[in-house]
Amino acid sequence: MAAVLETLEAEAQARHLRVLGGFHPGPEDGAPDGCATLLMIGPGEPAFWPAFQASPEYRDGAAHPLDRWSKRVLGGWAETLGARAIYPSDGPPYAPFIVWAKATGRVWNSPAGILVHDRAGLMVSFRGALALRERIALPPAPACPCEGCHKPCLDACPVGALGVGGYDVPGCKAYLDTAAGEDCMARGCAVRRSCPLSQRYGRAEAQSAFHMRSFHPA
Repeated sequence: MAAVLETLEAEAQARHLRVLGGFHPGPEDGAPDGCATLLMIGPGEPAFWPAFQASPEYRDGAAHPLDRWSKRVLGGWAETLGARAIYPSDGPPYAPFIVWAKATGRVWNSPAGILVHDRAGLMVSFRGALALRERIALPPAPACPCEGCHKPCLDACPVGALGVGGYDVPGCKAYLDTAAGEDCMARGCAVRRSCPLSQRYGRAEAQSAFHMRSFHPA
């Protein structure tokens, strides 16, 4: 059964996606009826961003290009598998992606409060989830990468908007409107960039800038 996951990981990579974890949901997890394995799917860095930039969704000038790309690519893959694709943008009601992510055993709350992944670090994001009818074997959960880390994320925000006290969204956005805040707008959140795992993940700065403009339009 391990070969099944390896095949799915290869199929994800061919679509510039990555399997970021999975779990076997119970009735309390809010997964679709008949789902025996739920896989969390994110961008396959570093190839994802160039592939998305070359897509018709990126080039057509219409709204929500990344969500439309995800529905075309992930939705088409789900059809070939006889699975169901679920997207974080669909709602309300919205699927409990944060709960699902933590249920994989590969995602935790970081010291700064935002999610951290064992490979993507604080750059973790999800384009969707695949609800499979088959129960496939999954590897054991790794240790949380924050254990033994010197936790640069706690001091990385120039205005202290992210940390143990929670997320000061107004303070963050006010800073982004300043000249100094252009660094975060152009390169991505300083807290996310501070994570040692994030720095090795290969996410393009242009991709981070895209997400920052979605979060805080000019």
